[in-house]
Amino acid sequence: MKYPSRVMTIAGSASGGSAGIQADLKTFQELDVYGMSVVTAIVGRHPKTDKNVHPMTMEAIEAQFDTAMKQVGADALKTGMLFSTEVIERSAELIAKSGIEHIVVDPVMVGKLDSKLLADDAIEVLREKLIPHATIITPNMPEASVLLNDRPLKHVDDLKLAAVDLHTLGATYVLVKGGRLSGPAVDVLYDGKTITTFEAPRIDTVNTSGAGCSYSAAIAAYLAKGEPIEEAVRLAKSFVTTAIHYGFSYNDYVGPTYHAALGKFGEAHDIKVQSYEVK
Repeated sequence: MKYPSRVMTIAGSASGGSAGIQADLKTFQELDVYGMSVVTAIVGRHPKTDKNVHPMTMEAIEAQFDTAMKQVGADALKTGMLFSTEVIERSAELIAKSGIEHIVVDPVMVGKLDSKLLADDAIEVLREKLIPHATIITPNMPEASVLLNDRPLKHVDDLKLAAVDLHTLGATYVLVKGGRLSGPAVDVLYDGKTITTFEAPRIDTVNTSGAGCSYSAAIAAYLAKGEPIEEAVRLAKSFVTTAIHYGFSYNDYVGPTYHAALGKFGEAHDIKVQSYEVK
């Protein structure tokens, strides 16, 4: 019997089940990889205090990572919401010593409803300590803007330039996600030489909670299974586009993407891929 590839996520726990650790583990299960988690914080708004992020202790974070590595090991790892300078620094140290081959850094700073998920003093630490360890980083447009000192990003050409400039931070690949563009959903990948765009039809829905988490988790899963970066991104974008297509909500809140959609309906969205060298 061939055992499934192993993927770890270091991220926040989203109590509503649509994002964070929960979205990552659902994605891993759907893509037939063995998922493990290191919870950095619990995200859930208290009805009286209004506090939304409840951090774990550093001891708990270290214990989770050590246990997962000793009991299972990992072929790929993704990071999501790390929240604080201390957690980013320690995560970078753990990753550097782990020997894990594929590292996906989703630099979670801004939530779907523009909620703040990263402390101000942690942004520079993210740039300097964690991103250089990444095989690929996957910022959305607001996050790419923050990493580029609040540069405005409005068009696909802005995303291409952003990807080139973000590459100087040290990741092997940069994927800038264009989910907030108008028109088709276009993401831009850059490897230091070549720009590759991935285009999918834009799905007319507000139920996209957890789409970014699921996208980066799917990339990590496909990398763990041996796919090259470009194919991992294409497959992951198809997976998340299908999940968005079948997104739903139980009430008036923005609802989740449907992680089981590809397996249930078998509708893999075609992704248009184009590449050219940057001179």
